[in-house]
Amino acid sequence: MTKKKEQSTMRIGLLGLGTVGTGVVKLLRENSDIINMKTGLNLEIAKVLVRDAKRPRPGVPEDLPITDDVREILADPSIKIVVEVMGGVEPARAYMIDALKAGKTVVTANKDVVSQYGKDLYAAGDVGDAELYFEASVGGGIPVIRPLKESMSANRMQKVMGIVNGTTNYILTQMSQFGRPYEEALREAQALGFAEADPTNDVQGYDAGRKLAILASIAFMSRVTPDQVFTEGITRVTPKDIEYGRRFGWTIKLLAIGKEVDGQIEARVHPAFVPSSHPLASVHGSLNAIFTEGDPVGETMFLGRGAGAGPTASAVVGDLISAALSKRTPGRRAGDACTCLFEKKVVDMGQVSAKYYLRLTSEDKPGVLAHITMAFGAEGVSIAQMVQGTGGDVATDDGKGELVLVTHTVKEAQMQRVVKRLNGIPEVLSVDNVIRVEA
Repeated sequence: MTKKKEQSTMRIGLLGLGTVGTGVVKLLRENSDIINMKTGLNLEIAKVLVRDAKRPRPGVPEDLPITDDVREILADPSIKIVVEVMGGVEPARAYMIDALKAGKTVVTANKDVVSQYGKDLYAAGDVGDAELYFEASVGGGIPVIRPLKESMSANRMQKVMGIVNGTTNYILTQMSQFGRPYEEALREAQALGFAEADPTNDVQGYDAGRKLAILASIAFMSRVTPDQVFTEGITRVTPKDIEYGRRFGWTIKLLAIGKEVDGQIEARVHPAFVPSSHPLASVHGSLNAIFTEGDPVGETMFLGRGAGAGPTASAVVGDLISAALSKRTPGRRAGDACTCLFEKKVVDMGQVSAKYYLRLTSEDKPGVLAHITMAFGAEGVSIAQMVQGTGGDVATDDGKGELVLVTHTVKEAQMQRVVKRLNGIPEVLSVDNVIRVEA
């Protein structure tokens, strides 16, 4: 017979009853016995905030206490924890700040608010002596925030790099494995529910940029906001680029890359080729993965589902359990403190160094190659490899030549000046793509 731990009831206010909110309710009800056996907690949903309390909600338990007045949660002293799964910036930000100032611990999955207003949230928590938990804001069900803040807190982190958007990873996987063009792969992602009707936030890198801002702030102990993250999307990537990359032994991914170099922070999101032997290269479909390097821990990687009701609800309830255990014991837990203790400079993208892949189309006649290589030399950019398109799926029309060049490591600003020079050569018909290479 299983022995139950002595129960401690914790009353919770839930803000939002969409996909994630419904998942949280379901998980708390279906796994209440497991949670109690492991923790001795009885997590009671005291009230759920919705926009319209009178609207029918098929599939939602009839006894769920619903309100459309947030004051019933924020002004109730018996509610000790507020779980925010509304999404969007406002009014979620205002509700979280009010809850924290009132001494209520906040658990959130809101990457938009945490990435842009994390400082304000922590300041409100200081006022109310309340805690902030946001594991679900990055990586869905993958535990990465708490490991960075707690398990690896003794390390000096040097790099955090990952695939943090399942939509773009699915699209690039379809393009890489089946040769599908971008538009076709996007339509399939939308049909399967991996992409929104308006996929801009995903395919242009904005979603990944917000997540990187959170990860980099924690890893490098200095606040990074989304506007400081360089972002470039996947819309220019073609099966032709992917095939050339395969020739070089590379795989393409939309990467969120944070590095600390000489006390300064690099924060960028863009398509990148990685060696096909790299752990991130084998992360396919809608999976997410976050790769870190620290001293002395070395390399670690976190892998799992980065979105969806189940994975996100798992992370939310995991935070909720931690918050409830902390509330049961007087005082705030050590791991809740804001870790942005420094003001490190986020370097301009032009000063970032990388290797580059460049594909162009030119007139196919003598002397053109010399003009092209001179453009690289004029900016001090050394060419490591060069491939001319020859037949198959990299063939070009008569009278045109396709050329792919790979550079040694140079600064972004140098490479952009090379592109400008190439566009000024009459025989160069188009610079078709420039993709960074992460060794």
